[in-house]
Amino acid sequence: MHVMQKMLSTRGGTVALGGVAALMAAFVLLLYLNSYRSSVNADSEPVTVLVAKTLIEKGMPGDVVGLKRLFDENAAPKSQIRDGAITDPSTLRGRIAVEDIYPGQQLTVSDFSATTDAIGAKLAGRHRAIAVPLDAARGMVGQIEAGDRVDVFAGFNVVGGAGYGQGRPVTKVIMQNALVLDAPEEASTGVASSAQTANVVLRVNRDQAAEIAWAVDNGKVWVVLRPRAGAPPTRPGVVTAESLLTGVPPVAVYGNVRRLVRGR
Repeated sequence: MHVMQKMLSTRGGTVALGGVAALMAAFVLLLYLNSYRSSVNADSEPVTVLVAKTLIEKGMPGDVVGLKRLFDENAAPKSQIRDGAITDPSTLRGRIAVEDIYPGQQLTVSDFSATTDAIGAKLAGRHRAIAVPLDAARGMVGQIEAGDRVDVFAGFNVVGGAGYGQGRPVTKVIMQNALVLDAPEEASTGVASSAQTANVVLRVNRDQAAEIAWAVDNGKVWVVLRPRAGAPPTRPGVVTAESLLTGVPPVAVYGNVRRLVRGR
């Protein structure tokens, strides 16, 4: 304090103190400007958000929004980003739209709510869900789970004419790469377990649902587990006693029944 008073008592000291104060003020101003510039840059730095490219109707599952890519990924300045804007498509999983979302509108967390309807959340458009009653062996109960992919086989006794009044057993692949939406965790236990059935829920289209329903009512249905990745598509074939025992392609089923050929 004494030194300060001594400096202020002289002209030179007063000028020196004024210079120091000016330098300090300039330093504080530079700090403020730098902080302001950083804030402005942060607000103007683009952020990638999801923007609806078509109408997303109320009740549409987020899984379907992601599956059908009903959004674009657009970059916008941070200052123009809505609160809760969705930047990662995985955020949509297991959620459902609570309001209509219009084209060009940013998707936000508040536009979607969590849903416990795991099956309905995976259906849209032509998708249908069908419960296929199967026994433990044919349905691989306890071995398959939701998210697996399966092929569906159907076996029938086809009755023809020309001396073939008895049924001719035929097996055919009626569907490939069906998504399992739900499956029992384990098979039933007990003496009667082999005769008991459990429902395996598959995602299909309308026509496939009708075919599977017919096959369940009129024959025997199996589901066959596919690899989780890398399974190539194959041409479905028909298996008869001739093709199984001799390798000969399936031949005509006699009478008014049309010829069975490999494929569909």
